[in-house]
Amino acid sequence: MGSRNSRLLQVAVLAVGLGLSGWLFWGKSAPRPHAVKPPVAPVVDVVEVQPRSMRLMVRTQGTIQPRREIELIAQVGGVVEQVADNFAEGGFFKAGQVLLQLEQQDYRFAVMRARARVADAVQLLAIEKGRVRQAKREWRDLGDVDANDLFLRKPQLAGAEATLAAAQADLDQAELDLQRTRVSAPFDGRILEQFADLGQYLAPGSPVARIYSTDAVEVRLPLTDRQLATLDLSLHPGETGPNKLDIPVQLLGRFAGRDWQWQGTITRTDASIDQRSRVMYAVAEIRDPFVPDLDSGRPPLMIGQFVEAELAGREQADAIVLPRTALRPQNRLWVLDAEDRIRIVPVSVLQSEERQVVVQGEVEAGNRVVVSTLSVVTPGMPVTPVSTGQGE
Repeated sequence: MGSRNSRLLQVAVLAVGLGLSGWLFWGKSAPRPHAVKPPVAPVVDVVEVQPRSMRLMVRTQGTIQPRREIELIAQVGGVVEQVADNFAEGGFFKAGQVLLQLEQQDYRFAVMRARARVADAVQLLAIEKGRVRQAKREWRDLGDVDANDLFLRKPQLAGAEATLAAAQADLDQAELDLQRTRVSAPFDGRILEQFADLGQYLAPGSPVARIYSTDAVEVRLPLTDRQLATLDLSLHPGETGPNKLDIPVQLLGRFAGRDWQWQGTITRTDASIDQRSRVMYAVAEIRDPFVPDLDSGRPPLMIGQFVEAELAGREQADAIVLPRTALRPQNRLWVLDAEDRIRIVPVSVLQSEERQVVVQGEVEAGNRVVVSTLSVVTPGMPVTPVSTGQGE
């Protein structure tokens, strides 16, 4: 009886299972078609560009250096007998001013001895000239036409003349050495370092001070290859005319807690490209850096002072100023067409700064350039533009 009930239960469970399976298979409704929604076009920020002619400003920096710097050397030896009050580091001096005086007694004695030798040579020459005249008379009395040079004392006269010339040269040298006991500079300048002082013995050729000229200072400005492309620099001998030489430079520096400006001029370039940095240096000259500006109270340019420089480049046609975010890798722009689809356009970068770039390319006035960032972009990709204004 129990086994019979068990079989009936199994049959019942199987029948129920088959019924549910049939109902699920034949009873479910047929799938209904649904319209596929188009992907949502991403929203991007765009700017409208206006190409125009503009003169680019090249920005660089450098350190102020002397235009002319030398070591002042003692040409003769001796003990330092006097020094000028301004003979100290930082002191200003005028051209020809005696900065340092060596003792002169030995050189005065040398001048006196040289003058004595000149006097002896003059006397010897006078005697020899008298002997020559006497020899000519004696030869004339002999009645011979052909005179003998030795008899006429021509070699002796030439020797006396040479002796006088040598004695005069010795006197000139002695007087020159006496003058050289007064050490001065050939230009107006300032003392960078002082190497000698009162009471010190100086041998000939000893350095006295390191000085520089104050009529002009200069700054070497590094220029990259891209910056060189925007400037008209003189790179060939004999190039003249506007935009080749004397390019104006505005220098900006900070001194005593304030920002100041100075005007300079590009006068030349270095003879070679720097092998370490691969840049070329242009040299800007600033005239009269220590002349006070009474109107502004501007300080002088100091040697070793760091300055930033701005140079006006050549005129660029169809230049486009854009935010820095508009420039894509490999110098590309994302430009929208009339149907708000992305077109990838290559451009040439004229100038790149922290917040903006200046480019040239096949971009027309009124074109919209994407400045937003997208993870994936393909040519012809639709977007929803949101205008943020116009490019400069």
